[in-house]
Amino acid sequence: LGLVPEAYRMIRLKELCAASDFALKIHVDKIATHVGFLPENPDDPLFAGTVGALRNLCKYMEPRGQYFLFETGQETPVTMLRTIQAIGTQNVGINYDTANLLLYGKANAVDALEVFGQYVMDTHLKDGFYPTDGMKLGRQVQVGQGKANLPAIVDKLEELGYTGPYTIECELKGDDKIALIKEAREFMLDIFAKREAKMAEQ
Repeated sequence: LGLVPEAYRMIRLKELCAASDFALKIHVDKIATHVGFLPENPDDPLFAGTVGALRNLCKYMEPRGQYFLFETGQETPVTMLRTIQAIGTQNVGINYDTANLLLYGKANAVDALEVFGQYVMDTHLKDGFYPTDGMKLGRQVQVGQGKANLPAIVDKLEELGYTGPYTIECELKGDDKIALIKEAREFMLDIFAKREAKMAEQ
């Protein structure tokens, strides 16, 4: 997956540069992807090679005013933080998927923000449970029905000064996605309304 496998790294880097070209044409300043299963060990040669490819990508995007965002999920929060710091450019951040950390069994979604919260620039609002089978991902469920704790996530993001969008992503199979998205929207609007009321009381 992603840029980690050496055999596919250069062609995928070229594809990401092409994505940057297309984004520039349509006036989009952020692109995001799963980078792959980044090694936990920073001395692993795959780690250094992937960081080098990402640094080249970020330097390609930087003069254009574009940002590259990691989508969370396939790596622990500290590995993601380490990778961002190793890249060393100012145009790298995180697309924070609130369920993927759970589905891959990598972290508690709220606690992860303690590690990399300062780099969050975008969100995918989803919900789910940790894996219970070592060979399968955890189960995704409707927003508000899993372990993501979206009210606490919103509180933490706001505390960190997050000003980006809260984007609902629905990947549930075999259901009426429009209805699910509308339901998720109402759930999130209720969270925001309760937070505003609480803030007004203080």
